[in-house]
Amino acid sequence: MDTKIKFLYLSEPDIIKAGVKDMDQCIEVMEKMLITLNEGDYVMAGNNHNSHGAMVTFPNHPKFPSMPKNADDRRFMAMPAYLGGDCQMAGMKWYGSNVENKKKGLPRSILMMMLNDKDTGAPLAMMSANLISSYRTGAIPGVGAKYLAKKDAETVGIIGPGVMGKTSLRAFVSACANLNTLKVKGRGKKSMDSFLDFVKKECPQIQKVTVCETVEEAVRGSDIICTTTTAPVKEKDFQYIDKAWVKKGALVCMPSAARFDDDFLINDCKLVVDNYKLYEAWAEEFPYPSYELVQIIGSKFTDLMHEGKIQREDIIDLADIITGKCLGRENDDDIIIYSVGGMPVEDIAWGKVVYQNALKQGIGIELPLWDTPEMA
Repeated sequence: MDTKIKFLYLSEPDIIKAGVKDMDQCIEVMEKMLITLNEGDYVMAGNNHNSHGAMVTFPNHPKFPSMPKNADDRRFMAMPAYLGGDCQMAGMKWYGSNVENKKKGLPRSILMMMLNDKDTGAPLAMMSANLISSYRTGAIPGVGAKYLAKKDAETVGIIGPGVMGKTSLRAFVSACANLNTLKVKGRGKKSMDSFLDFVKKECPQIQKVTVCETVEEAVRGSDIICTTTTAPVKEKDFQYIDKAWVKKGALVCMPSAARFDDDFLINDCKLVVDNYKLYEAWAEEFPYPSYELVQIIGSKFTDLMHEGKIQREDIIDLADIITGKCLGRENDDDIIIYSVGGMPVEDIAWGKVVYQNALKQGIGIELPLWDTPEMA
């Protein structure tokens, strides 16, 4: 028997060469992935097989001087998954996160990903995952815009000009041919300058850009609204969006948190999620009220369901719209709130494509694991 095992190491420059920034293809891959999830051909962590992952956080007052102290985005997280369908791959994204990294010129989170043979568990690739994660995160809003935004959508409002804001905008431009106007609200000059430079280079379809002083200004008149800011600890302090600001027919796409009046969500909006079972799992792991802890709007939906204010059928899976099981946008006045939770199956799906591209193009460094295992 041939027991030799080797795997491919891919650095960030390698995955760029292998096409990680191809947003058009990433949207296609994410759409197929959502359909595979809808069919049930996947497994994520936890007894419910739908957990976002396993997280290590730190105490507010550590007993040991060398132990990290709890702070914003101070955590380690493992996100394992298996995805069937066209993918047939297992793997895991692993990362550490610390908002203080930005002072050192580093990303808040530093991510790596392993892809594994689904049968033997043997490693196939170890790769840098920041860009894989960033582009798959943006592509899920792109799939949502493809099916939920008005066909003649022209104006997009971005609240938070960070990495998610960049890749979400790139995906909206890919999905919506008529988008030509951008309104953006941020807090710091550095992030805004970087965002505007990205728009010029990556989104030439955008012809008019307005830097907004307030969230209200960014929201009013926008056909697509995307919130990508880091939320405070308490729900009462989440960024508030008044329903009077939201244009009839708007798609509100939410990879991060914001605060709305319950009446608006219950009576004036269609509620759509990327994968309902993910929010069920969060509701188990973070019992009601979940939204403050999870900080993804789909958990607000399950909180409202817990309170008896909405029913399960009021929360629609995007894949059910894609496959025609449910109606999505029914008219140009529908306001749709779309929740984007982020799942490891997304990393596996896009990571596999990047890995395959790298194999075809001879990109990366092949590393040995063993010729013969010492203790088989």
